[in-house]
Amino acid sequence: MPTWQQLRDAKFIGYEEAADGWGKVSNRADAARIRVDQEMSAPIRTTQKGEAQSAAERDLTRLGRNYQYLHGECGLMRTTLNGLASELSAAQAELRQALDDAAGLGFTVNDDGSVEYPRSAAVPMAPGTGVATPGAPVPYLPGTGEGRGDPNMGKAEDIAERISRAVNSANEIDDRYAKILRELKAPDGLAVTDGMLLDEAHDMGGVQETVGTCLSRHSIPQSKSPADNRKWWDGLTQEQREEYQTLYPAEIGALDGIPSVVRDSSNRIVLDEARARVQHNLDQLGPEPEKQIVTAGGIITNPEWTAWNAMGGNKYKDQLRGMTAVHGRLDQTGMDHMPPAYLLGFDLKGNGHVILANGNPDTADNTAVYVPGTTSKLAGAKGDIQRMQEVWDVSNQLSPSQTTSTITWIGYDAPQSIAPEAMEKHWAYEGAPGLNDFLDGLQTVQGGPDASHTTVIGHSYGSTTVGAASKAPGHFAADDIVVAGSPGMLVGDASDLDVGKNHVWAEAAHDDPVPLGGRIAHLGGYKWGVQTFHGLPYDAGYIQTVPSDEAFGAHRMAVDTGGHSGYWDKGSASLWNQGAVVTGRYNQVIYP
Repeated sequence: MPTWQQLRDAKFIGYEEAADGWGKVSNRADAARIRVDQEMSAPIRTTQKGEAQSAAERDLTRLGRNYQYLHGECGLMRTTLNGLASELSAAQAELRQALDDAAGLGFTVNDDGSVEYPRSAAVPMAPGTGVATPGAPVPYLPGTGEGRGDPNMGKAEDIAERISRAVNSANEIDDRYAKILRELKAPDGLAVTDGMLLDEAHDMGGVQETVGTCLSRHSIPQSKSPADNRKWWDGLTQEQREEYQTLYPAEIGALDGIPSVVRDSSNRIVLDEARARVQHNLDQLGPEPEKQIVTAGGIITNPEWTAWNAMGGNKYKDQLRGMTAVHGRLDQTGMDHMPPAYLLGFDLKGNGHVILANGNPDTADNTAVYVPGTTSKLAGAKGDIQRMQEVWDVSNQLSPSQTTSTITWIGYDAPQSIAPEAMEKHWAYEGAPGLNDFLDGLQTVQGGPDASHTTVIGHSYGSTTVGAASKAPGHFAADDIVVAGSPGMLVGDASDLDVGKNHVWAEAAHDDPVPLGGRIAHLGGYKWGVQTFHGLPYDAGYIQTVPSDEAFGAHRMAVDTGGHSGYWDKGSASLWNQGAVVTGRYNQVIYP
């Protein structure tokens, strides 16, 4: 335990300087990871072929992951040392104030922390000095006559108590931080293993618990607007931002309204640790048993497989499949001219969520946000991510002089079955606020509604969610809406959507059954009007419409693909039309 003299004379600048050093390493590692991804890996993917390319990619991918790990671990060390210095400084300040008060009153603080004071002449007892020690039954309260009628005694007891409290606090702080500092270490080696990532997650929890009074999770905005989030972020020092980013990556990564590079860096930490944890959980279950076995009574579901699945087997496999798809896109920068990827959201809640951008939306001339529909979830993210890669590619062909960012937004809980879930409206209404917050966040970071031309693309039930968001009170932060295979948007006319009738675009394949299914489920909207087919009326009155109906009033674009999922086929007019709207090249849209 430190003495009060040691606490008084301690210099904590060394901790702060060490924290600065660890912080520099953390920042350099993050910058190096970005350089490896964008400046080293990308050219290799475009210029090299065969085994040379594969070997170089493997090495650079490992190097990038190593830098990612260093960024997180060194950031935790910086935060821990800063927290230690801050808390010990507070204890030291309390001690020094008590010592100053003693000196001002002419009291003497002894080596053991007791306080020697002159007895008050007003007290009917022998004159001389008294000694106060901490632990008096009642602490000194000015003006209440404590200290058995001797005000000096009461003041001395108060000072002794404060000295003791400061020393005890410093001792508790020292013990608490020593424990976590002993744990912040990594094994030798060139590869970041799952075990190391699990250890990093454990370290993060330990640091959060240790420094919570200095850098609290509760200080991060909760359920605030993107503008409020940005105001909070801008009010932090650069060091505070870096510490929040590595100490609370899940919370910072999910914060709409802050820069995409920050969210990306934080979410990569979350992704890596989540993948290691899920893989560990799956490994703990042992090998997957055969799902079906043959018995004397016929083929049955294997009870061992049923038990394995009940413990989370298939769920873990699904989560790993989705995370592999995300990692796959993160590792594709430069391949087929793909721009850098930005992970703007990730979690394993419910069916899992992921928000992934091709190109930085903060600085993009054109931004497209894709909202997938029924059955969309983390496990199936690969196809949805690929669709936005196709949209980016065709948009880049249409407008090579502009920058475009295309975003896969699996940020809501989509219905997971056609019936009954996809026939219910509540999924759309529950998902709409999150979509609006995300769009508002993009607009906030981009610098206002005129900074980027933004298009929201809704597929299937995703278009229903887009409809719920666009017809909600307030501003829908987009310029255009494109829907493909829409079952309905909960409004009867395109003019009911916030972007205005002239900026709503619809695609529907001739053999796509979903628009008809949407009418059956009443996911469309109603209005007084006349239904027409190629201009010929066939129904009138209070009619239900979906976006592919002429009566809905959207721009009905040409579709040369079939079924419900072909709208992103490479080289198709269906895909071309989406790119034309995304880039604002409306004169390039092909009509039926």
